[in-house]
Amino acid sequence: MHISRTGRGIAAATTGAAALVAAALATAAPASVATATPAAVPHTFAAPAIAGHTLAHDVDSPISIAQCQAKWHINCYTPLQYRTAYNLNSLYRKGITGKGRTIVIVDSFGSPTIQHDLDVYSKQFGMASTKVSVVKWGKVPPFDPKNGDMTGWAGETTLDVEMAHAAAPGAKIVLVETGVAETEGVTGLPEMMSAEKSLIDHGVGDVITQSFDATENTFPGVDQGDSSSIQKLRYAFEDAARKHVTVLASSGDDGPTNGTLDDSGDYTKQVNSWPSADPLVTSVGGTQLHLDDQGNRIKPDSVYNDYGAGGGGVSHVFSRPSFQNGVKKIVGNHRGTPDISMSAAVNGGAWVYSSYDPTAVGWDVYGGTSESSPLFSGIVALADQVAGHRLGNVNAALYSLAKHKGTGIVDVNDGTDNTYGGVTGYKAVDGYDMATGVGTLDAPSFVKSLAKAARR
Repeated sequence: MHISRTGRGIAAATTGAAALVAAALATAAPASVATATPAAVPHTFAAPAIAGHTLAHDVDSPISIAQCQAKWHINCYTPLQYRTAYNLNSLYRKGITGKGRTIVIVDSFGSPTIQHDLDVYSKQFGMASTKVSVVKWGKVPPFDPKNGDMTGWAGETTLDVEMAHAAAPGAKIVLVETGVAETEGVTGLPEMMSAEKSLIDHGVGDVITQSFDATENTFPGVDQGDSSSIQKLRYAFEDAARKHVTVLASSGDDGPTNGTLDDSGDYTKQVNSWPSADPLVTSVGGTQLHLDDQGNRIKPDSVYNDYGAGGGGVSHVFSRPSFQNGVKKIVGNHRGTPDISMSAAVNGGAWVYSSYDPTAVGWDVYGGTSESSPLFSGIVALADQVAGHRLGNVNAALYSLAKHKGTGIVDVNDGTDNTYGGVTGYKAVDGYDMATGVGTLDAPSFVKSLAKAARR
């Protein structure tokens, strides 16, 4: 979820590119800082269909937390700080980097500079880069840096790729670029789902991360009790379940509400979104990390709620799945989201490098659950490597692990909430809640426990 741009377009799907990628994978191996009044926060708006945000633009190089506070009144974190916060370095030292696993990222339009940008990003932080295999699904129009729709999705693409790589530096990345921008309702989703199914059928990808959503109520018929317009799009996830591919989705950035069909604002009531609310998908919510310069926590995580808020609530389409029977007092008779959460707050946002817009080359700070879903995709890739196979749908495992100590599930229970836009949300309390799900994670224990719990 980016940030201050939005996207729309037209294209048709094709299947040839996926086969080519399958074959390829089979053989592949700062700016000055204000010292007085902080800089004004730029206007931000929802884009693509989940409202993420960026407050810092085109900085020459990443700056310190103190400098970010002085300049923008927010904390800004590097991947090295995230790695310390989630205790990932101990896994890397053991060779657990996601090696041999593949993360699939799906975005409209993509970015023409994604490989270069990932290389610069990796070099900045002393990380080895990785090849990004690009699949153009259908007639993807030539990239136009003057088109705000395309640059919005390019920003989303950049965030997705760099966060997945930050968590799983040894994993392969496949970026699927579609030619129809996902907005609200059905628009753009058929192309995305057909692309995902083709890659799954061709054996490409162990985990799919989706940083997009559409409010359930914006799908035709849902407000009248007819969910067929959503049900007809689930075939990719059903295919993933059969092929044991893990599917993730961002829970949203509008707390307990989400965007209307015309994208003029949010509903004034509690709503949920798809694909996050689909029981075949793991919904990844957002937390706010509180870190020092080394990446150590100075206090426990809280709910992401600043320039957006972590999405969460009950589905109006899907009934409670069996893996949530243990939390039925909280979710009732419906599917509740999110399932688990990672860093997403803008105040604690991620440094990201991009050059797709020649007039705005440099470093930005991003937030939103478009950050947390690709971060978690990296965690799943690590667990896949430990298990030696794909884990498939991990939802049952998450709720099982949450019942036991020492599994790497870290409860978020500080009482903060995801109330947003005047719509009352949910508090982070002991155990499962619809602000952060089962909580967040400590990677060494969690990766080992997930690999064991999700064994087929």
